[in-house]
Amino acid sequence: CVVSGAVMIPGVSQLTEKDLKYRLQASRAKAIITSDSLAPRVDAIIADCPALQTKLLVSDSSRPGWMNFRELLRKASKEHNCVRTKSQDPLAIYFTSGTTGAPKMVEHSQASYGLGFVASGRRWVDLTQSDIFWNTSDTGWVKAAWTLFSAWPHGSCIFVHELLRVDAKLILNTLSSFPITTLCCVPTIFRLLVQEDLTRYQFQSLRHCLTGGEALNPDVREKWKSQVGLELHEGYGQSETVVICANPKGMKIKSGSMGKASPPYDVQIVDDEGNILPPGEEGNVAVRVRPTRPFCFFSCYLVNGPSQTYFVFQDNPEKTEASERGDFYITGDRAHRDKDGYFWFLGRNDDVITSSSYRIGPVEVESALAEHPAVLEAAVVSSPDPIRGEVVKAFIVLSPTYSSQDPEELTHELQKHVKRVTAPYKYPRKV
Repeated sequence: CVVSGAVMIPGVSQLTEKDLKYRLQASRAKAIITSDSLAPRVDAIIADCPALQTKLLVSDSSRPGWMNFRELLRKASKEHNCVRTKSQDPLAIYFTSGTTGAPKMVEHSQASYGLGFVASGRRWVDLTQSDIFWNTSDTGWVKAAWTLFSAWPHGSCIFVHELLRVDAKLILNTLSSFPITTLCCVPTIFRLLVQEDLTRYQFQSLRHCLTGGEALNPDVREKWKSQVGLELHEGYGQSETVVICANPKGMKIKSGSMGKASPPYDVQIVDDEGNILPPGEEGNVAVRVRPTRPFCFFSCYLVNGPSQTYFVFQDNPEKTEASERGDFYITGDRAHRDKDGYFWFLGRNDDVITSSSYRIGPVEVESALAEHPAVLEAAVVSSPDPIRGEVVKAFIVLSPTYSSQDPEELTHELQKHVKRVTAPYKYPRKV
């Protein structure tokens, strides 16, 4: 798609007929490329998507009304003249789920992705021509693009493994069997990996590990480091951006921190009017976009609109402007920055729990719970309360060795544990 000038819209393989119909109608995509499992879902909604002209099947079998990718590839010329694109020509559109409404279309340019990951690929991912990089994310997620566009400028090899489901033992065996030097997984997968007996595996080539996509519990980082001998270098960004904050190789890591601002971004913590807050104060994570918009930033949010007798993409100034305050783009995440310039994630704007006027980030409580050996997984949400307005409620999956313990006693023990680990007002009153 990149070399032919086609704008790509990646999607994950779990998309339902409703998801596909929404994306095809909103984008007015002219072609779709998919495999056997999704083709019937496309055919079921094709009558409602008049813009779709070409259906391309990646399969060893054929299907009526579909062109076969592998047959076309065998017949195609080995020579290809790349389309000469300009820096601001569109490269990709990602549908990103907001907290309200339908997913938004985020447009990236040839420059924002084509060049935007060069710095982070070198500083954070630490790639060279001799590296083999494995990111376990589904290629439909934006996080997979972070792999492709980090590796290509540095001449690195990309390792791909079709994982039909998350299997910790399979991932560990793959790391042991192949010369993978660089690994990137979401924190959830690292949480599963550290529950295995890692002493049974030898990762002879692995030298650098990365994580992102959600907050990393300090406990997971410590377990991975003590058993594997490698740091977990956390990075933070969004579909609209490349890497905003990171813990690059060689920089001191503060456990639980997202790291420092990643070049070329000027990252600040601001209030709701866009005023910069001093170190230690909680506020909005913001990226400076004025007077100069960073080249590695998304172009705009897109919306479909009529123009006489045909449809065109128009940028969506309402959505784009709603995400900006003063000189800054507001990410929608809340954090604070310490005096050394490290950022500490608290939660999404609408995830923050206000209990008796105390503001509590769910991630802080989840991280505290995760340090207790009884906790396999924890998710923290707000729960209505007639006196305090909201209280912290924790959903906990127990480790097998604790599953037979008395629930009331264990609840009390976990509440005391959270009070010891973090500020007492943050403890979950409901479990």
